[in-house]
Amino acid sequence: MEAARRDRIGGGNQDESNCMLPNRFVPRYRLILQYDIRQEMYEPYYEYVIKEFVPALQSMGLQMVGVWHTTYGSYPTRQVEFVTENLETLTDVLHSDRWQALENRLLAFTQHYRRKTVRYRSGFQF
Repeated sequence: MEAARRDRIGGGNQDESNCMLPNRFVPRYRLILQYDIRQEMYEPYYEYVIKEFVPALQSMGLQMVGVWHTTYGSYPTRQVEFVTENLETLTDVLHSDRWQALENRLLAFTQHYRRKTVRYRSGFQF
């Protein structure tokens, strides 16, 4: 089995407990997005994710806890993780028209896109 090297973008290998989550926020569910950024779309991808995608998800009740970049192995190069305290919030987000529009626009910048939700546990999750 081929190993992967994953690096947290923007700050080394820090534990999630050091992330900027709201006070008294207890994560229970995680939304994991995995993909490769299209070679010709790096600049518009970053602009979209930083200025629109992440702020929109945060305004909908999801908190970003990690961005990972894979530098070795046959895995998607990017993994972005959001958490929420309850399943209802996550379900509402994923069934909303706003999410559909946000995700569809993200798809224009990416390939090999995968999305999944899991119960939260501390540390890296696939």
